[in-house]
Amino acid sequence: MGKVITIAREFGSGGRIIAQSLAEQLKIGFYDKNLITLAAERKNLPEERLERVDERRENPWRYDMEDDIAIQRQFYYEPLNDVLFEAQSEIIKEKAETEDCVIVGRCADYLLRIKPDCRCVFITAPLEKRIRTISARTGLDAKAAKQLIKKVDKQRKYYYENYTDRKWGKHHGYDLCLDSSRLTKEQILKILTTLYETIE
Repeated sequence: MGKVITIAREFGSGGRIIAQSLAEQLKIGFYDKNLITLAAERKNLPEERLERVDERRENPWRYDMEDDIAIQRQFYYEPLNDVLFEAQSEIIKEKAETEDCVIVGRCADYLLRIKPDCRCVFITAPLEKRIRTISARTGLDAKAAKQLIKKVDKQRKYYYENYTDRKWGKHHGYDLCLDSSRLTKEQILKILTTLYETIE
């Protein structure tokens, strides 16, 4: 059984970058966007189509007309959000059993909630700090960056609460919650490395 750190994050908090740096530092597996690639291969579906529904609200219209040929008939009446969630859930559980790794988002904390050698972390930051981060990353002005942050966080919240029995971002579901604005990246990595090393 592998030792796992799951990292949920608010958009613009730096959670993904922290997770990737942690995996690199520990020399263990890192799963984020590559879960979409693995799910697409497993379900034999177009990766770019799955990217459009990753950690997002279900599309009540199921598929666009352009997808008729690309989508296999067996998935035609099932929302791609559900198809992707099912595939990613299977992959997350398999990886958690076979290797040490860091997993970002995608309800991993909930999926692995009874796994004794898993620790769940939530990365947050004040809105103003996240606005500055997203503005620097995307070139958007502060107003547009704020709108994007609210949109992405709303999508993640809906996704998480739709597939779990928990409230997104509430501390009850996590072993550790960190405000990335109050600590340096190096300090956070040190804390998370210690957390990883304490897993038996």
